[in-house]
Amino acid sequence: MNHRLNSHLFWGSHSPLSSLSGLGLIILASSRLSFALICTGTLIWVYGFTALVFTGARKIIPEKGRMIILLFLSSFLCGIFMLLVSMINPLLIMGTAFFLILIPPCCLGSGFFQAINSNSIDLFETVSRALLEASFLAGIIVAFSLIREPLGIGALSIPGSAQGIIELFFGSGADGFITIRILSSSAGAFLVLGYIIALYRYFRKTKSGFSEDRQ
Repeated sequence: MNHRLNSHLFWGSHSPLSSLSGLGLIILASSRLSFALICTGTLIWVYGFTALVFTGARKIIPEKGRMIILLFLSSFLCGIFMLLVSMINPLLIMGTAFFLILIPPCCLGSGFFQAINSNSIDLFETVSRALLEASFLAGIIVAFSLIREPLGIGALSIPGSAQGIIELFFGSGADGFITIRILSSSAGAFLVLGYIIALYRYFRKTKSGFSEDRQ
């Protein structure tokens, strides 16, 4: 596998925190834990099946217009997942569709499929790497939601119930300080993300024993 696909998931130059790939998705999907969980499932589904179909049909997909074909494919797979989940929890899909549609362009914008340019592609390795990258991005979103939702509104939510989500209240975040409540908004999310990225890049530069793409 080539240099891009061998880069480290966390410290590599193509990791989500390093390249800021999926920034809009991170901000929107991390507002609530229930949103982050449904986004996790969609990410794994879209990345995994797109890599599987692309790898299997690599020889018949023309180079010219390849990214357009992949965009249609990933969007189709995303739509199938949303349709399946809507049969179980339609209200949750209605509340998350506006950012779930960002997953196909996020998938292609990560540079993963552009890096697969060899005729000798290992199916297992390619799909495994796609699933790992999707899981890593999903992990960032879930971890971020575990900060924003409890501190922002004093609750945690999980998918379920006739209302789409089940809220587990454990505090009074809505009555707290403005500096805490702001975490539930996009502005607060950008502030926290900025501090996280600054710390990440600091430790990435001071991390010893790692090369640029094996860090």
